[in-house]
Amino acid sequence: MKLPMMKKILPGLCLLFFLSGHSVAARQFTTLPIPVNSDRIQTIFAGEEEMHFVISWSGGIKIGDLFLSVTRDGGNDGYAIRARIRDYGLFRLFYPVNDTFTTYVRGPLKLPYRYEVEQKEGHGSSTTHRLTLYDQNKLQVRYQKNRGPLKKFTLNGPAYNEFSSFFITRALNFTGGNPIVPTFVDEKRHEVEVAMPAREKKSSMFGEVGTIKVMPKMDFKGLYDKDGDTVFWLTDDDCRVPVAIHSKILVGSLVAELVAYKNPACPQWTGRKKKKRKLELGD
Repeated sequence: MKLPMMKKILPGLCLLFFLSGHSVAARQFTTLPIPVNSDRIQTIFAGEEEMHFVISWSGGIKIGDLFLSVTRDGGNDGYAIRARIRDYGLFRLFYPVNDTFTTYVRGPLKLPYRYEVEQKEGHGSSTTHRLTLYDQNKLQVRYQKNRGPLKKFTLNGPAYNEFSSFFITRALNFTGGNPIVPTFVDEKRHEVEVAMPAREKKSSMFGEVGTIKVMPKMDFKGLYDKDGDTVFWLTDDDCRVPVAIHSKILVGSLVAELVAYKNPACPQWTGRKKKKRKLELGD
């Protein structure tokens, strides 16, 4: 395996995209041809959603935890999508990981305008800071790593990033063909086709539930080395809770299993996975 396993997790799980701009630009892009359900957007962005996923590799070996949350962004009439990755068990000894990814979004389509990354990986390593700013009016992206030179990119249209696209994908309508979700990743804007091949029952922390199976068709590398499709399962209602995510990589596969969920707008799904009670002598 060329890269530490934990460095390959999040992008494969979040399948998202990123758009930024001022509030005027956000209103302008309400015509962006993405078929979304406004009720679902309001439910997903109620402002207090929290998710905890356990990440395992191939045969069920736990390697880390992924925490996702959506909170209101103060007085900016927007929201902060925050993702945190933490290592687990022996991986903490070999290659500790403590990463935080924060995407700031606003407007009817929850388009990002700022993206900050704080990565601390490996023993004795310093923190790496990455900042991406989006001007959707001018269709420009500015990127800086630590105190390095500022890079500028020109877009040929609005775009999401890996994280914000995951959330807007949850609100998609799958009627009349596969929706396209534009994303800026690997220094380029991609038009990602999102398919919904099936509705099916899926085992989850809530028991067996009805879900929609979603598959983004990605032709870019992103932050990890993938080697196949990424698939995730969402509850088949307006909450669209992601109960599981599977992603193939160059060596094996990654599985994210939802073990805790909170959203006041979805009280029927709020809860934690019950831990199995260990057998005691005399049971």
